Amino acid sequence: MQIANQIKKLRAESGMSQDELAERIFVSRQTVSNWENEKTYPDIKSLLLMSEVFNTSLDTLIKGDLSEMKRQIDKQEFTRFTRDSYILAALMLLMILAPIPLAHFFGLWGFAAYLPIIAATMLAAIRIEKYKKKYDIQTFREISAFIDGKSLSEIEKAREEGKRPYQKVLAAVISAAIAAAFCALMAFIFSRLR
Repeated sequence: MQIANQIKKLRAESGMSQDELAERIFVSRQTVSNWENEKTYPDIKSLLLMSEVFNTSLDTLIKGDLSEMKRQIDKQEFTRFTRDSYILAALMLLMILAPIPLAHFFGLWGFAAYLPIIAATMLAAIRIEKYKKKYDIQTFREISAFIDGKSLSEIEKAREEGKRPYQKVLAAVISAAIAAAFCALMAFIFSRLR
């Protein structure tokens, strides 16, 4: 990372020790040492404070590290996408399994306890859809490539875009069938409770 060398160089030019720099930007000396030894990367707040302390532009401070910063940001986005995908899967499973026990043990009050599960599942689904829009990933193959940290070639991307209209119709039909089955199941459960 070029920023490690930049921090060392600018700190030496300013005649500051790691302790003095750490005190001025409100971090520990160990944090500054980690930055200079390429163990960690400074956050944006620390970068802004260092640019003020060293009286230099942010561009000069991070020169050469823009690609590394982009890679780190993409890695964080991928981690969030993966975590949110697992959360959505768990909530969907809970949404499928929870109604019968809730209705059995709590009657109609079980339905009230079920509403937050539905709301949380919808929020998780909305988050996943935002990722999919941001990275233009819609089909299974595009999502798989994204999870593997790869991207499809232009020809593969065009093929996948051609599949999207058919997949959307199929997804709508499957969703309608699942919703109908779910409604029938809920109607059966509530008819048994009376």
